[in-house]
Amino acid sequence: MTKGLPAAGDQRRSQLLRGVLDLCLLSLIAEQPRYGFEFADALNLNGLGLVSEGSIYPLLARMERTGLISSYRAPSPSGGAPRKYYRLTEAGHAELSDGRADWLAFAGQATHILTTTQPTGGTTP
Repeated sequence: MTKGLPAAGDQRRSQLLRGVLDLCLLSLIAEQPRYGFEFADALNLNGLGLVSEGSIYPLLARMERTGLISSYRAPSPSGGAPRKYYRLTEAGHAELSDGRADWLAFAGQATHILTTTQPTGGTTP
């Protein structure tokens, strides 16, 4: 591995996560309203630590612009500046439901191919 370049497995996981990061964020918000830092922490706790806050905030802003989430400010429990929390809108709940169905179908199909096909040992011309 070349220094500074991520391993192929990390690149693959990063690409897979990019495809479902919006659904993961919607699902985390559906669980409970969250503020920015909590997303990175929750993703990390669930084994998806490849995501930086720099990737999360633009996605939250886009989802807010498109009406999937709304935000509100609430005082910080530690007495600091108010925090911006996100919650799902009705459209966000619908998007999450549809997205979950799409993901589960896709993941099932990919799992089927990856677990039922066997290498032949031959090479292609």
